Amino acid sequence: MDLNIGIEKEKRIEIAKDLSKLLAETYTLYLKTHKYHWNVTGPMFQTLHLMFEQHYNDLALAVDEIAERVRVLGVKAPGSYTEFAELSSVKDDSSQDISATAMIENLLQDHEQIVRTSKDLLNTLEGSNDEGTSSFIGARIEYHEKTAWMLRSMIG
Repeated sequence: MDLNIGIEKEKRIEIAKDLSKLLAETYTLYLKTHKYHWNVTGPMFQTLHLMFEQHYNDLALAVDEIAERVRVLGVKAPGSYTEFAELSSVKDDSSQDISATAMIENLLQDHEQIVRTSKDLLNTLEGSNDEGTSSFIGARIEYHEKTAWMLRSMIG
């Protein structure tokens, strides 16, 4: 049965493509945040360990919501490391010895990247009649902007 939700097929595919990039970036940030949670050390350990846990839990929920939004639009969601690596502007961190401050700086840059990706998606949504994705993306932007502000505040 054809999908008939008031969004043209070509536009649905274009939006889903942009959402897939957002999904890849969010999943990559989830993994990096989880790694930092496990490996943070130093005087800010307790604060950062707990904060990173909250962040990766938030990101895990977001990953599922983004993938489900792709499916609502009638497109298959990517879900492999290979697909995510190809789609994501947020890059993995394979370093084994990274300072707490560098972790904060890396995560800050990644949250800001996701804000930029989300705002690009808003441009794709113009005239699409896709209120569901628009309101969802607005909430994602708000989350990442606030998280970036909090991370920036920790480093001065």
